Amino acid sequence: MTQSLAATGVLIEAEDFQNYGGWVVDSQFETQMGSPYLLAHGLGKPVADATTVVTLPAAGEFEVWVRAKDWAPGHHPGRFTLSIDGQVLDTEFGANDRDWSWQSAGKVALPKGEIALALHDLTGFDGRCDAIYLGADGAVPPNDVDDASRRWRKALRGLPDEPSDEGEFDVVVVGGGVSGCAAALTAARLGQRVALIHDRPVLGGNASKEIGLMPRGAQGSVLRELSQRTPDGDLMAGALLEAEPTAAVFMEHRIVGAKRVGDRIVSVDAVEARGGFERRFRGKVFIDASGVAQLGVLVDAETMFGREARSEFDEGYAPEVADEMHHGNTLFFRTRMADHPVPFPEVPWATEVSKDYANLSGQLKQSGIENMPGPAAGANPDTPVFQFSDTPSQAWMMQFPATHYWEYGQWLDPYTSGELVRDYLMRALYGTFSNVKNLEPETYANLEFDWMAFVAAQGEFRRYKGDYVLTENDIRNHTRFNDMLIANDGSFCIHCAWAPGEGKYDFRLKDWIFDGRDQQSYGIPFRCLYSANIDNLLMAGKHISVTHVAGSSVKLMGNGAQHGVATAAAAFLCNEHDTTPRGLLDNHLDKLRNLVDALTGHDHDMTSHPPQRKFTAVPG
Repeated sequence: MTQSLAATGVLIEAEDFQNYGGWVVDSQFETQMGSPYLLAHGLGKPVADATTVVTLPAAGEFEVWVRAKDWAPGHHPGRFTLSIDGQVLDTEFGANDRDWSWQSAGKVALPKGEIALALHDLTGFDGRCDAIYLGADGAVPPNDVDDASRRWRKALRGLPDEPSDEGEFDVVVVGGGVSGCAAALTAARLGQRVALIHDRPVLGGNASKEIGLMPRGAQGSVLRELSQRTPDGDLMAGALLEAEPTAAVFMEHRIVGAKRVGDRIVSVDAVEARGGFERRFRGKVFIDASGVAQLGVLVDAETMFGREARSEFDEGYAPEVADEMHHGNTLFFRTRMADHPVPFPEVPWATEVSKDYANLSGQLKQSGIENMPGPAAGANPDTPVFQFSDTPSQAWMMQFPATHYWEYGQWLDPYTSGELVRDYLMRALYGTFSNVKNLEPETYANLEFDWMAFVAAQGEFRRYKGDYVLTENDIRNHTRFNDMLIANDGSFCIHCAWAPGEGKYDFRLKDWIFDGRDQQSYGIPFRCLYSANIDNLLMAGKHISVTHVAGSSVKLMGNGAQHGVATAAAAFLCNEHDTTPRGLLDNHLDKLRNLVDALTGHDHDMTSHPPQRKFTAVPG
């Protein structure tokens, strides 16, 4: 890696290191904190060094700056050092009680030519490094996340000011979760030139091998095709899309901007996590399958957030007063029993969150199989018990080891608090794990973490407002719509959070409303699948036009796949007839309905994927 020696110095982005060692790239929060970074996610065991070589064109004296974060101030669990040409600098980073910030390690004299850099993890507890800056002008590097700091980074990396133009696509799909993959695959098979833009290194969203959730809901043919898994847990979606000549998939690209002209989206801009290159995608029709209404936020589409008041739609499960509570995020994990004792350090920064909680149920067995039991220690008298139904046949669910009981962030802004929420859940899990080992040291001497996701399963964000808002009563009463395109399946699955400061174990649900209703599918009208105020924007997945209560059923990923197929068909016909989704509704509804009918089919969720009813508590 050759660096030009600008007047201000040399910038080395951590994600551009040549060898990550045991560190991983974390790009989830770059729009909030400024950049992807390297994370030492070692589950309590220090990871191997990340290394790179930089070629300096001239010798000089440089002040060494490192941008890092102390993610549990007062405790400093994620500490690391930096070495230059084998010499370890004195400063320990991640130990300054500060959020993301530049920290100086003093001045060093460096020769012309190659210098070797290494990040050395000291703890295994999620130390994080954004970048290294070798300053030559005495100035403190900019820390704010704004246009000025972005221009500063671009200039030092030699990146162009403007994104490269990737051309025009018939359909641009944002988000490579299940619904986005279904939309892109279907549109490509209909002959459309498609760009699928996804911000992770693997496809599938909450169903990806990074997280592992089973796609429940309607079991359509496209879902069954793309959700088959390889031996390592990856979805077949990538291989299927690669086989389509008109589909282009842009992995690890995060949408950072969108251009709206009048009531239409003209283009979107995305930045690549590794290298920082920006690309512009022009499109005729856009499908937002991000699950977070990403395009809507950028182009000021009409959206809804939180829980509606009962009076607004006369929903029985809605609260009396509207509020901004939403389903939070969940962190998946798995433990195992090793064949030898496994030590675990004291983690006061984690038990500060977990308190005395000592029940590790709700584990992921493997990708696609969650809600598994786990080791527990002590009496745990405060462990919540959920009452789902008075029906004796459902009494087993009172002790159901659901993975999503581990949930946090329901009262926080999901767009700005993602890292905080993920970190809080990690602290809860590390603390609970420590409690289990310490409460029953003989039983759990060999207990260790097998895996813990560093990417949280995303909960609820903003939802679009379409020309119709689907409600609890529509689902419960099976409202028949003239523009019904697809069927969805699933129970009402409402996660109830503790009020801020209320629960002892605030990283666990307060309650869970699980209502199987009549176990029959229900219809989704086309008007829920396009934006009320953006003419060429369709949406698929949990953020379609639904209330909070209705969304607790619609959110299932199998349902989102059906939305993806339907919106792809609509995009195809919009382009064929040079019209908008609303124009399709008014003038070509029969043609749209016939096309969607030809593309979709589903099996009922309650029959094909009932919750796992039998489990045995085991110590691994």
